[in-house]
Amino acid sequence: MAKKIFLTILVSIFLTSCISTTTDVQNIPTPSQNFVTATLMPTKAQLIRATLSATPEPLATSTLAATLPTTCTDAAILLRDVTIQDDTQVKAGEKFTKTWEFQNTGTCSWAGYTIKFSSGDSMNAPLSTLIADTPPNGKVQASVELTAPTVDGRYTGYFTLLNSNGNAIPIGTQKTFWVRFIVGTYAPIPAISGTNLTPSGNCIHSGNASYVSDVISLINDARANAGLNTLAVNPQLATFAQHHAEDMAFNNLLSHDGTDGTFSERMMNSSVGMFSEILAIGTPQNAMDQWRRDEHWDFVLNAGATQIGVGYAYNSCSDYGGYFTVDFQ
Repeated sequence: MAKKIFLTILVSIFLTSCISTTTDVQNIPTPSQNFVTATLMPTKAQLIRATLSATPEPLATSTLAATLPTTCTDAAILLRDVTIQDDTQVKAGEKFTKTWEFQNTGTCSWAGYTIKFSSGDSMNAPLSTLIADTPPNGKVQASVELTAPTVDGRYTGYFTLLNSNGNAIPIGTQKTFWVRFIVGTYAPIPAISGTNLTPSGNCIHSGNASYVSDVISLINDARANAGLNTLAVNPQLATFAQHHAEDMAFNNLLSHDGTDGTFSERMMNSSVGMFSEILAIGTPQNAMDQWRRDEHWDFVLNAGATQIGVGYAYNSCSDYGGYFTVDFQ
């Protein structure tokens, strides 16, 4: 009888771990790439580095205009920061180019679409910058020329993506996107809760409470649309998830295994009990897109789940930038 109980627990452990990173979506700080996917308990392996997909050649405006449907929807996601990652250090008064990569996730073809400064620190940003024509599902890189302030500090400028009629296009769940950098000396905000999670060198590291709450809201919205119960935040589960997100970010891992053991060891050594887990990188919307496109969506819509814990950590020196851990019970 004891052997049967042990086997049952072991099988449960093998079936409750799942990295959800099968997409070409990348943020920024998240890259566009092919990801590792594990449906059973993962084994330790070297991190597979991102392979960036080529940016398609822009189509001629006349071609896009000729195929533009009479009714279509505008939507986009920010795939990654191509240049000037968040909290990059630049020199006072330095001129630099900020480049973002977007994907057109709507049904409208982009022709005559622009980037416009919205709020924050303007840094001599142009009033409007035209981006290349982009078909639905296409990717495009957009750049603005900026000048850093001459006073030391941390600066953020917010921008909007506008269609040809001047209407703002939603970037995932956000209305704006940004450039954020440091001039001179600046002490980053520490966000390390573990004892072995210490970034070295000049790496910029941080948490993001807004990203955590956004992921929780997006997951509960998806469950509500499917007629499922709302998940309650379990503080103990959230702390456990945050620890693993930091472990991945600060030790350059993308795995359910961590520096504190394999997934099964982490589960057995935790005080939270049995749980299932999914991982992602990028922004909250990037994470949802990654999970939605494969079998990991089943974890989000698990009718038996009642509680959730979400962790997020960013490290500028890691391969993927920002890392999410979501644990369900």
